[in-house]
Amino acid sequence: MMFEGDDGAWLGIDLGTQSVRALLVTADGTPLGTGTAPLTNHRDGVRHEQDPGEWWEAVCTASRSAVRGQHLSRLRLGGLAVCGTSGTVLLTDTQGRPLTPGLMYDDGRAVAEAARVGMQTSWALPKAMWLLEEYGRGQGKGQGQGKGQGQGQVARVTHQPDVITARLTGGPVPTDSSHALKTGYDTEREVWPPRLAYLGEVLPEVVRPGSRLGEVCRAAAEATGIPAGTPVIAGMTDGCAAQIASGALRYGAWNSVLGTTLVLKGASARPVRDDTGVVYNHRAPDGSWLPGGASSVGAGALPAGSDPATMDGRAAGYEPSGALTYPLTSPGERFPFLAPDATAFTLGTPASEADRWAAVLQGVAFTERLCLDYLHHLGAGIDGPLTFTGGAARSAYWNQLRADILGRPARVPEQIEPALGMAVLAAHAGLGTSLADTADRMVRIRTVLAPRASHTARFTEPYARLVDELETRGWLPTPVANHTRTRLNQKASDS
Repeated sequence: MMFEGDDGAWLGIDLGTQSVRALLVTADGTPLGTGTAPLTNHRDGVRHEQDPGEWWEAVCTASRSAVRGQHLSRLRLGGLAVCGTSGTVLLTDTQGRPLTPGLMYDDGRAVAEAARVGMQTSWALPKAMWLLEEYGRGQGKGQGQGKGQGQGQVARVTHQPDVITARLTGGPVPTDSSHALKTGYDTEREVWPPRLAYLGEVLPEVVRPGSRLGEVCRAAAEATGIPAGTPVIAGMTDGCAAQIASGALRYGAWNSVLGTTLVLKGASARPVRDDTGVVYNHRAPDGSWLPGGASSVGAGALPAGSDPATMDGRAAGYEPSGALTYPLTSPGERFPFLAPDATAFTLGTPASEADRWAAVLQGVAFTERLCLDYLHHLGAGIDGPLTFTGGAARSAYWNQLRADILGRPARVPEQIEPALGMAVLAAHAGLGTSLADTADRMVRIRTVLAPRASHTARFTEPYARLVDELETRGWLPTPVANHTRTRLNQKASDS
């Protein structure tokens, strides 16, 4: 569907951990409406579940708010796309109705299954196997549709957004290859690999992101306020959605998503090979590649109960901090190295609460730099523009600190929500323009940060000390540590 001028409107829906967010924008990225609705998390030790029925109710609330008051017949809503948390999985019946709770991206129960398939416990395949063993292929428990309904149904492995797109279209839909990646889908050959043949019909059909899944049915239109007939487009994971929202889609560009944890995603003509599985590759709608990895460090390690703006201002007096911190938000690290037994640590004693805050901010930035060094070690192109998104990108101080520690410029867009990325993806599919060109039109850069050389130099020694400590603990492989030191020495000599 093509539009003349700027009459097109596009809707992105983001199924986050804490809430569902919906964003309606024009074809040039101008926001028209937003909506949000909270989600309930059920945590108990390594267990982390959500009720899929609550996903749909939250989508209805957020979407109604986003489209309220808009003259969509005049704007002609061109399409929508939905993203979810990577690795969140459940079982549904053949019509896409939930039979089990949703096991969230960080649910850690599938330890034995992960060992059998050689994956991280956070990936979807081990959790899907756990669900099949726990509930059986036809023993669902009717989650999200009334207690007991759906019992005896044939179970299908389903990813979080597929529950929503099935409700929107009124029937079962394929999943997208981005969400299917962590369920073991072969994105290069675009098939389920032979080693998963034993799972048979429980695995879904897969299409590329940007494919048309169907149209919003009348029942869904009444529930959500989205006009019936609106095209529903296959989405991507939340990390990829944030990357699209950042505009980091030209080869060599990278987007650093900093929220509770840290995710780096880039754009490449070829997959970035990594035998350890630390870096994996999503496939873009045009067949190119979006390599990246997800760390367990992030803003979630900051002390609770403090005002971030106040603490940022006080932390500026501690550059560098008197303590060196590796700020994991939970046990185990996934990127820039794989260390399931890694734990957070602090070397030295912070002089104050402000110094402790500074140590966490700097520790995240050191990890971010090590991620980029690791990508360089793998041969990835990392010399393109770097963009900061995620909730932490709201902190002007932390943004500048990260640019200083990385020693490279960075951009901060006006909109930092994954929902914008899904609106861009829907517009790409509807307008027929390339994803990169569509993002260039719709993504607006708010700030460009330049690193301050004198500040970068302050952090050279603590960064080198952190690399040494990670290697000594046996978490960071020596070849990677040596490569990082070589790059550090080269930059020191160049300066």
